[in-house]
Amino acid sequence: MTASKPAVYTHGHQEPVLRSHRSRTVENSAAYLRDHLRPGQAVLDIGCGPGTITADLAELVGPDGRVVAADASAEVLDEAARYVAGRGLSNVVFEVADVHHLPYADGEFDVVHAHQVLQHVTDPVGALRELRRVTAEGGVVAVRDVDYATMTWYPEAPALDRWLELYRRIARHNGGEPDAGRRLLSWAREAGFTEVAATSSSWTYATPEQRAWWGGLWAERIVDSGIARAAVAEGFADEAELARIAAGWQDWAADEDGWFAMLHGEVLARR
Repeated sequence: MTASKPAVYTHGHQEPVLRSHRSRTVENSAAYLRDHLRPGQAVLDIGCGPGTITADLAELVGPDGRVVAADASAEVLDEAARYVAGRGLSNVVFEVADVHHLPYADGEFDVVHAHQVLQHVTDPVGALRELRRVTAEGGVVAVRDVDYATMTWYPEAPALDRWLELYRRIARHNGGEPDAGRRLLSWAREAGFTEVAATSSSWTYATPEQRAWWGGLWAERIVDSGIARAAVAEGFADEAELARIAAGWQDWAADEDGWFAMLHGEVLARR
């Protein structure tokens, strides 16, 4: 079997990207998993980012539980550790890990959680097999990924059309699948899971505050992130075009009629 290539994280870890990730909680990003969490469980949070969901997971499994927060980036793990410590939690450890080759024993965890991870990996089915391997009998693997093709907005904005086209091209160039959400059920079945519950949920940005936050984030990210660097390096866009897309995001955010939504696929797969 050919070894999987390391995952390429298209977004990068620049400040506007992390600002977006810091908004994520169990309530807004892992509600489908909430009822499966119990005090005393061992949890792996793979691709934990800055640790906001991790901290919620740690609170839910309590001081007798154990959470391993893993990410491919040591730098973002340092931020996660500071955040979790600031929440007064001591039941979390932080480790660099590649989802394709996890350094954990078979059946080590009761719950394995991956939020917005599989869209970035080169072998999502292989990654799910690894998640399954480290999950205990009777445990669950919980995976949630956005589906970029479902992103929709109003009013019409050619700059945002170009943004979405450009992002999907870059993500696939990096070996990922930006429309991962719709594929999670299929990938889980191919990975060997036979008991899979597939659901979906959405994020919507429509209030002035939400538009300012979301539009402002993307106006920054399209000129200062891994996306921007890849776009220019690969010749998919130049800096002038990226600046025009950023201005389009700001125009959308300022429009009183502005509305933006996206769908996320979710699976709870029983080991």
